[in-house]
Amino acid sequence: MTSQTLTPASSHTGTRGLSALITAELRLFLRDAGNVFFVVAFPTVLLIGMGLAIPGMREPITDLPEPWLGLRAVDLFVPLMLCVAAATAGLSTVPAYLASYRETGVLRRMATTPMRPQGVLFAQAVVQLAGVTAGGVLALAVGSLVFDAPMAQNPLLALVVFLLATASMFGIGVLIGGLAPKGATASGIGMLIYFPMLFLAGLWTPGPMMPDAVEAIATYTPLGAASQAMSEAWFGLGMPWVQLVVMLAWAVLMFTVAARTFRWEV
Repeated sequence: MTSQTLTPASSHTGTRGLSALITAELRLFLRDAGNVFFVVAFPTVLLIGMGLAIPGMREPITDLPEPWLGLRAVDLFVPLMLCVAAATAGLSTVPAYLASYRETGVLRRMATTPMRPQGVLFAQAVVQLAGVTAGGVLALAVGSLVFDAPMAQNPLLALVVFLLATASMFGIGVLIGGLAPKGATASGIGMLIYFPMLFLAGLWTPGPMMPDAVEAIATYTPLGAASQAMSEAWFGLGMPWVQLVVMLAWAVLMFTVAARTFRWEV
């Protein structure tokens, strides 16, 4: 009679296999120059491009009340880059990778191994989260060094917002990747969502300068809520309870739907 109980030896083997899978996924990610650029470098390139090329970005703001008075437009964009990093990975690379793995039969083959295809999802999440974190940290470092931008007044809140923003964006990405028949299709759908999300997050018009109607709508979108909450953490405006709940709700909803609809085979 064979016992189904997980022994310490098999547990160790599973842990070692998962570590190997994460390492393999990391190598594949690093070999894809396009994904590395968009996930890690794009937020920084975007910040530098806006800060240096757009007129008035480094001029003090004089037509807004405190705490915005005296800040520069580029200062408002620095915390937004953390949200951009989360959205870029969540809506571009995550769905494309998952859909392409199903398209090429990787998930089907994984189902015949002790690791199971869920291991691929976990490994992808770890690698993409590492990429998003690297992209966000790089953008903050460049913002501080190049533009002397202020850092978060409430760093713990900023970290919570960053994690919730990443979770909500990854939830949408997993849902897309779990349903799209091909990697190219998943990438295209992600991009269709990506740019409206950036608009509502304030990439074209920073939050304090947004029309009231647009700002109200943005509050109930995952990236708009993330941007607003990040600004409150950055400039010490208080606790953004509504935005935190919105991001959490989006993350739970998207992962719940994704878990019910994810297709492991074409």
